[in-house]
Amino acid sequence: MKNKQHIKKGEGENYNYSQDHCFIKLSSRDTNGELCLIEDSVKPGFHLKRHHHKLMAEVFYMLSGEMELVFDDETIILKEGDTITVPPNVWHEAICKDGGKMLTLFKNGVFDVFLETLSKMTEADFSNKALMKSVSNKFDIYEE
Repeated sequence: MKNKQHIKKGEGENYNYSQDHCFIKLSSRDTNGELCLIEDSVKPGFHLKRHHHKLMAEVFYMLSGEMELVFDDETIILKEGDTITVPPNVWHEAICKDGGKMLTLFKNGVFDVFLETLSKMTEADFSNKALMKSVSNKFDIYEE
């Protein structure tokens, strides 16, 4: 990144999905794939299936609401103002029953490009399990 970036509230490339509405606050394209920052408005009933990353680390900061993070050895309830870091190769699952808002920092990941890719897919693409696995794996997301 050569220049300052100022992205105001409600601004930034954004993707509105059935479970959440993501705003890109720092694109991996601007950091040579090193960092990506997402502001995520999580909708009630949000559930991210158990998965892990081989290279990517994630830092979650809960702005409002509560998020249940399920790991192999424990379950943590992330509350407003809480932060948790999930290093590579740690299986995790996220559940947010009532909705909330969080910031997620991705280290060594191009999660924003993953969101962009998903936004261009059709319902038929989403129904194709082999394609979805391939796309997820391309972006360092591995499910059971």
